[in-house]
Amino acid sequence: MPSGKNPLKIGDLSLSTPEQRKRLKLFYKAHSLAFEEWEAGDCMDSLDLPPFPEDLGGMTCGAKTRAGTPCKQKGIYDNGRCKLHGGLSTGPRTKRGKRRSSLNWKKRKIFMVENEPLEWLKKV
Repeated sequence: MPSGKNPLKIGDLSLSTPEQRKRLKLFYKAHSLAFEEWEAGDCMDSLDLPPFPEDLGGMTCGAKTRAGTPCKQKGIYDNGRCKLHGGLSTGPRTKRGKRRSSLNWKKRKIFMVENEPLEWLKKV
């Protein structure tokens, strides 16, 4: 199989592989570094950006959906996933963040007591 072709194809869609997502991340990192160097300079020189790899052009998200099929979104971010599958929040990591998170239910409860729903909403 030629190295420039993506082995995973469904119709006209080429699904992403972990290796392709890694290469996409490296491309975006090199792109941002080249731009930062250009911006840090006098911005008068021509901007030499790395070329976009051709085999990554039609790449789709490829994340497993709830139906068990791969996601077919073509609009992907720097991490190689679409806006729906970009990754879940890992939640608070620090003690301060965990404490703030644990106080959210109290804020919600206080807000609901102070702001009683209107009478016509209670009837519905």
